[in-house]
Amino acid sequence: MIRHSPFGSGHPYSVDTDQRDPVDPVAGEPLTLGVRTSAEVDTVALEWDDGSTVHEHPLTRTERKSRGQSVDGGHLASAQARLARAARGFAVTLTDLERHRAYRYRFVGGPGDSSTSQRTRWFDVRVAAWRSAPDDLVGADAQAGLVPGSVEVLDDGERLLRVRAALALAPGERVAGFGERFDALDHRGAELDSVVFEQYKSQGAERKTYLPMPFARVVGGRGWGFHVRTTRRVWFDVGASTPDRLVIEAEVDAPSDGAGVLEVAAYSGTPHEVLDAFLGEVGRPEQLPDWVLRLWASGNEWNTQAEVMRQADAHREHDIPVGSIVIEAWSDESTFHIWRDAQYTPREDAGPMRLADFTFPAEGAWPDPKGMVDELHDRDVRLVLWQIPLLKMRPHPRGQLRHDADAAKDAGVLIREPGPDGRLRPYRNRGWWFPLGLMPDLTDERAAEWWTEKRRYLVDELGVDGFKTDGGEHAWGRELEYLDGRRGDEANNTFPVAYAKAYGDLLRRAGKAPVTFSRAGFTGSQAHGAFWAGDENSTWEAFRWSLFAGLNATASGILYWGWDVAGFSGEIPTAELYLRSMAAAAFVPIMQYHSEFNHHRSPSRDRTPWNIAERTGDERVLPGVRRLVQLRERLVPYLSVETAWAIGSGTSLMRPLFFDWPDDERLWSAPLQWMLGRSILVSPVTEEGATSHTATLPAGEWVHAFSGETVSGGATHTTEVPWDEAPVYVRADDWPRLREVFRP
Repeated sequence: MIRHSPFGSGHPYSVDTDQRDPVDPVAGEPLTLGVRTSAEVDTVALEWDDGSTVHEHPLTRTERKSRGQSVDGGHLASAQARLARAARGFAVTLTDLERHRAYRYRFVGGPGDSSTSQRTRWFDVRVAAWRSAPDDLVGADAQAGLVPGSVEVLDDGERLLRVRAALALAPGERVAGFGERFDALDHRGAELDSVVFEQYKSQGAERKTYLPMPFARVVGGRGWGFHVRTTRRVWFDVGASTPDRLVIEAEVDAPSDGAGVLEVAAYSGTPHEVLDAFLGEVGRPEQLPDWVLRLWASGNEWNTQAEVMRQADAHREHDIPVGSIVIEAWSDESTFHIWRDAQYTPREDAGPMRLADFTFPAEGAWPDPKGMVDELHDRDVRLVLWQIPLLKMRPHPRGQLRHDADAAKDAGVLIREPGPDGRLRPYRNRGWWFPLGLMPDLTDERAAEWWTEKRRYLVDELGVDGFKTDGGEHAWGRELEYLDGRRGDEANNTFPVAYAKAYGDLLRRAGKAPVTFSRAGFTGSQAHGAFWAGDENSTWEAFRWSLFAGLNATASGILYWGWDVAGFSGEIPTAELYLRSMAAAAFVPIMQYHSEFNHHRSPSRDRTPWNIAERTGDERVLPGVRRLVQLRERLVPYLSVETAWAIGSGTSLMRPLFFDWPDDERLWSAPLQWMLGRSILVSPVTEEGATSHTATLPAGEWVHAFSGETVSGGATHTTEVPWDEAPVYVRADDWPRLREVFRP
């Protein structure tokens, strides 16, 4: 076997052994062509046809690499280890390719001297080159500050593949946003891109994100913002190469003589006005029920009804109120719409099932799901169920999953990809999580309804209140084809937006609020549910990364945002990190804790307050968490009112301070501070071992919420900080009505 995949797996940050690199060859740059082979193939040659002569080039042995994987701990370790094993690969690098010329090539090889015993098909390729282009090729509003003469295009002689242009940056201007970003608030001097990607942990170090957007605001100077109106990948050089230029490079697909192939919208005004204008274009958030503003609780090992109720009882026993419980490990791990251990007769037509179709054995994991939901509701606790947008195909599907997969193919509701013969076939997930799974095209209304109606009984009959719409990052590859005819390079980023919308629409059809909880998203996600910052370790560094992520996400219009308090992965956090993280989380829109699956090994790694207290032996944990969660309960009415205000005003509930004080340069020295609504300023403690904290306050009169001390703004303020207390300041004029929240 000799395999060559010109586009590779579609991994945006890694080159596979068997792909073409770059996928679109560029004149003046080297081109590497690779293959992977079965064990009996030990020689491979490239036949390169330039239109007049077929040249032969031998390939040299290289180590196999697939989908950018390396071994890591946690729940992806085994999958990553399998993918990282070395296997046979070969590659050759060509130079001196001619611009706008068409070539074709194939590979031949075999064992020993039988170098022609195996052949691939012929592959066609054109060589592109960069050239200058007229400024009007980029449709940019005047206030965007397009640098005259900066427009360039990557042209293969028939199609434009990329467009590059520069916007002017003035001295002192700072650039914030770009969706959820984990490493900084001011991105001036950085290079980043906008492609939805599952970066499992260390997002801040890797500068990759689940929730990118080609939108940012420029703070200071004249004050403006911009949105690159595309769903394709965009790269940004934010003054990194040339300090006074913000360079945009975007994928496009247009004829070589096309005009206006890329639009850059610009918005002028204050940060509030810029965000309002952007939301008016891409979609505004809607207000969710107040229970969303209470504590969310979950753990991957809460995988039986008995365990869920035990944890609910523990919340009540310790007087730590909980507003919702998320169950991740509830389903049969194949259909993701049927409870584990449920007994039923599979439906060959794969039609939606009803509660009456199931029997729940008393000895099973979930003996009475309806009774469990009803009891939680009686306790004023809502239930959210985990989802994945895939049909699991490993191991080979049986029972209802097999019928679902067959029906999905027959109904034509799946994303497709070209096969080796060029004909379309169902796309098989190329990611490392649920590999080879089939993927419904949830960007298509008919396909989305086909998929979500299978979950309708969960809402209609069991009373489930929402869905954790996890794993929206599985669409890889520009050659994928969606049901509306779009290719993957145009549609993949939109999948997580449609995923959350599809489940929100299901909840609406059942008469419920559209509560979804997603980690992936893109432009347009603002209108669909709540979000969390994804998978991360329990470290101080990750704590800071998560807060940066929240401030960039909310600056980009994501209203309901939170993160896994003190991290969900690896060894448990220290008592100090746990309480510091809880103290900050009490003042973000979504307060929630979660922990990954630990195979029920002892000691437990659950992030429940009682497990952290027991594991650390620190007697401050439980009373500290109790104090913070009870404070959060008292804060909910304020949050509800301020959420309505933020939505009505086209702004965010949680906002970096530059929103309200864009001209105060001092505030950038303390970027991890924010306003929560109009009255509360939060300055969390994010450094280990701190006993005091200095907040940098904007102008105005403030009251330190926990001491009641009146503080004049425009200066710094230093306080002693117990672990269960984040420095919080309330506008002095609003203190009388908020005093009881902090000092009941």
